[in-house]
Amino acid sequence: MNSLFAFLKKEFLEQIRTGKLLIFVIIFCLFGIMSPAIAKLTPWMMEMMSEDLAESGFVVNHVDIDAMTSWTQYYKNMPIALIILLVMSGGILTAELQKGTLINVITKGLNRWKVIFSKTSAMCIVWTAGSLLSYGITYGYNAYFWDNGIAEHVFFAAFCFYLLGLWLITVIPFASAFLNGASAVILLAGGEFLAAYLLSLLPAVREYSPAYLMGSLNLLTGISAAGDYVPAVIVTVALMAVNMAGAVVLFNRRNI
Repeated sequence: MNSLFAFLKKEFLEQIRTGKLLIFVIIFCLFGIMSPAIAKLTPWMMEMMSEDLAESGFVVNHVDIDAMTSWTQYYKNMPIALIILLVMSGGILTAELQKGTLINVITKGLNRWKVIFSKTSAMCIVWTAGSLLSYGITYGYNAYFWDNGIAEHVFFAAFCFYLLGLWLITVIPFASAFLNGASAVILLAGGEFLAAYLLSLLPAVREYSPAYLMGSLNLLTGISAAGDYVPAVIVTVALMAVNMAGAVVLFNRRNI
């Protein structure tokens, strides 16, 4: 286990050295602040635009802003943060394979599964810390300006989207185990999500699709119940396990 933790430490040192970790911190802080900020500024922006809208035939009435407005903005923004994380992490394994830097550590006895798990763990830790950071900022500002009590299942809704991110993260090591470039890895991750999204459009199976977790905003408004998302959570966890198992098997068979 010492070699696993040592390789994980090496991953974080690499992220610090390249500045990626700082970029991630800034991005998640920014997305956490944006949601309540946009909600707070919406009445002012609508007032500024009221004259131009009136000339176009639109009448702007009083705009009511509450915590739900901010949470709605939050769930619109966070997919962008997840995409940025996936794009910046898409080459976490393939880049080292191309450079040949993994040859030395593997020939010295480091098990290949430890390479997979350390790199996946690094991405998961960043996603976990980033999600907590952005969620905590939004939750704090919402509590200060309004009242989070207006939203239902606030924490479970956040968990659903967080789990969606974990699933997409596990696609990266799986794809990296047999693909050669970061672009191909990202495309496969996007393709897997697209397939899940298309399945979520089918009424018969939509509650079993990981993409169904993107609709966790409906939990806040009370449109959906927490139990509605349990099948999607179970399937998503199962797919994560399949991705990790497949990554280990394929990477063990790969010629480096």
